[in-house]
Amino acid sequence: MKLASISVLASLALLVACATPMSAPTQTAAGVLTNPAGMTLYTFDKDPVDAGKSVCVDDCATKWPPLIAAAGEQASGSYSIINRNDGARQWAYKGKPLYTWFKDQKPGDTTGDGVNNVWRTARP
Repeated sequence: MKLASISVLASLALLVACATPMSAPTQTAAGVLTNPAGMTLYTFDKDPVDAGKSVCVDDCATKWPPLIAAAGEQASGSYSIINRNDGARQWAYKGKPLYTWFKDQKPGDTTGDGVNNVWRTARP
């Protein structure tokens, strides 16, 4: 009975872990960083490198939603997680916070690249 209970608990833990949405960035074959849904990620020239913060807040963050790191996610390699002013955790790549663009409609869209000459498609 004890072994069966442990087996059931282990199976439930695995199911919960698999169902937890992960927000970590990924890379396409074309070398563009994307969120798990395949939407292009961008960096903002006005964000200081390695400052551990984002200057894109309020209306900016509405148009350029930050890529939020889910609770428990851990960064490694060139990725880091910064703390936003609102308390949320945001993914960064090589010290630059990552964002999506509200006008991109489908995976592969890159309509935010070059906006106001300060937004760049995130690439490794």
